[in-house]
Amino acid sequence: MEVSYRGEEVAAAASSAAVRLASGGVPERLAAGDPALWGQGAEGAAAPRVPRELLPELAELAGRARAEGLTNVVLAGAGGAALAAEAICATADVPLTVLDTTDPGQVRRALSDRLDATVVVVTGGEGPAVEQDSLLRVYDALFRDAGLAPAGRIVVVAGTRSPLAVAAVGGGHRVVREVVHEDVPGRALSASALVPAALAGADVERLLGDAADVLPLLGSAEGNPGLALGAALGGAALAGRDKLLLDDRLSASSGLPEWIEQLVAGFTGKQGRGILPVVGADRNDTRDELVVAIESDDGDVRVDGPLGAQFLVWEYAAAVAAHLLGVAPLDRPDAAEPEGNTAALLALPVLPAGAPALVDGPVEVHGPVTAKDLPGVFAELLHAVPDDGYLAITAYLDRLAAFDAPVPEGADFEQMTDAWLAADAATLRPLLALRTNRPVTFGWGARSLHATGQYHKGGPQNGVFLQITGAVDDDVPVPGRPYTLGGLQLAGALGELQALETRGRPVVRLHLTDRAAGVARLLAAAQEA
Repeated sequence: MEVSYRGEEVAAAASSAAVRLASGGVPERLAAGDPALWGQGAEGAAAPRVPRELLPELAELAGRARAEGLTNVVLAGAGGAALAAEAICATADVPLTVLDTTDPGQVRRALSDRLDATVVVVTGGEGPAVEQDSLLRVYDALFRDAGLAPAGRIVVVAGTRSPLAVAAVGGGHRVVREVVHEDVPGRALSASALVPAALAGADVERLLGDAADVLPLLGSAEGNPGLALGAALGGAALAGRDKLLLDDRLSASSGLPEWIEQLVAGFTGKQGRGILPVVGADRNDTRDELVVAIESDDGDVRVDGPLGAQFLVWEYAAAVAAHLLGVAPLDRPDAAEPEGNTAALLALPVLPAGAPALVDGPVEVHGPVTAKDLPGVFAELLHAVPDDGYLAITAYLDRLAAFDAPVPEGADFEQMTDAWLAADAATLRPLLALRTNRPVTFGWGARSLHATGQYHKGGPQNGVFLQITGAVDDDVPVPGRPYTLGGLQLAGALGELQALETRGRPVVRLHLTDRAAGVARLLAAAQEA
């Protein structure tokens, strides 16, 4: 595992920060999990560890699933563990369906896929438990209706005293005890990530072996890649370079930047401070950017190493950066409010959608706008971004819907890709990014809520927010609950909207009365803006 710098400015900032850290004994104290690093009453980062004691249980679970023909693995979970499992499986090229959403279209697609060969892993410990509870209820009922015993097909990973684990025991489901702190935003090397990865066929023993190889280096000030990376992240942020652009175009790993995004945002984004990770963006060469490249020389910092080692080093580095910024990595002071808002909204007879400020075809615009059409709204939002700020887009939609878009008969791969991009809400990010030199981020709700949500509410007051919601044509009821998955999705979006508004964050919501037509209008308007 190796971390190197390119450019004197970054090297100088990192070197200065590393000296401060070493003189305070931070590497050794962090490796030992010393809570005094974070101040009185604060919750510090747990000491880095590699849970190899899980390997026998993981092998037993995977062997039993294969013997029973359960080859379709679905993960119902959110946050760092889900993103880590997705990265592990994508890198190993083994299939895993991740449901970190309650979008009815996305969930229905998973429900209709090889039910007789399906095993579902439900994880807890991050995000509103209502999401995981709802998906557990939906799958439990579906298995029963199909004459399949849920007990052998649902595995719950949670702390032994969590409500999710208690409910699982009552339902006869297999429970695997979570072995790391349940609120650690990263949670890459945890049962919540490793159980679905092992069931999907990833080589988790090798993954943990790569992590174990780098672990001894994290306890000293010399030759410590976590210290070198954390000093670069924190030192650069203190010098004003607090927008972290992540580039993995040449990496052998897949999906790592999305996991890093939630880790760094969750560890550092609080008390008006933080580092904003930006995934998939080209650099603008502005004064506040720091580019970290995974296994290439295209950035200010280069990070090389296998995925298991990357996980451990980034978790350590994010804690180091948080220490330099003067915040406690595990404190999540702004995480509970959207969950409370969502619960309150779900208790209402009807969700308060509100009257739109204007309507542009299939798009309703909600919020304080003066524009007369959608291109004007986009222009207003971009103009509102301060010189040191960013635009954050969150779409509470089906993130895989574009793959169902019609493709011309006989189309080649390039034509198929063009058709998908033309139907993908995520295409909005690069279209708007072309019109500003400020960072534009994109996330899928509620996936994004568990990734950058803490930073959006607790970080610097320089963000402008665009939220996209959509009408539901074919909803999914939640057995034993008075709401549907679509209602839960909209309540989550409105709950986050309320939390942003409470903190004075400028936010506009675009509601698509027809999802496919609405996405097409968004992309056309972004090109007109």
